[in-house]
Amino acid sequence: MAPDGVFAGDFPEAIRLFVSLHHQLYPVIPPRDIYFESLVENAFRRIKKPFTPIESGGRNQPRHDLEVEGHKLSIKTETGYGTKPATITITKLCTTEREPWTATTLVERVMEHLDRYDLIVMLRAIWKRPLIHYQLLEIPVSLLKKITAAEFHEVGRRRGRQSLGADVKEGGEKLFHVHFDASDGKCSIRGLQVKHCAMLLEWDFDTRSQ
Repeated sequence: MAPDGVFAGDFPEAIRLFVSLHHQLYPVIPPRDIYFESLVENAFRRIKKPFTPIESGGRNQPRHDLEVEGHKLSIKTETGYGTKPATITITKLCTTEREPWTATTLVERVMEHLDRYDLIVMLRAIWKRPLIHYQLLEIPVSLLKKITAAEFHEVGRRRGRQSLGADVKEGGEKLFHVHFDASDGKCSIRGLQVKHCAMLLEWDFDTRSQ
């Protein structure tokens, strides 16, 4: 899968540069969350022509994280010690707290959330001490929208409202697992295969170099 035009060109190398700068301050801590969002914005401002439309989406708001040349971006990270090379976890795709607590209502909420984005970019850190193997990739929004074909079932033993889960499949292949947590109303994605995403760049960072 080829990267989108917004992520092509100098963008991946600009991210690698800014990650290296981040490590000058935090030698063994990968950038994550709002820190990575800031790196992405700075990377675009570095490589784009002056006056290119680049606008932050604001913090803690139900909207995109960054808009670049009219493209609305969601910016994600996965940097924990359990990060796997071949499968992705999105611990919080969105918050789906809404009644009635039914699969139909929750899937509609996820689709409303995904419709706010054109592109999703993620930085992943796979720990190979003393190395950190980084993956910078684009997750297709269209891939996550396949959630509409999933068949959900109650999972867990929680009293009262039950969590819901489903495998999202296509042609007999499991693409990922989606989980609606009844305790906090969050939707998470598990086991999303890296091979179905667009790899923008992979590189190793040696934590001993700082």
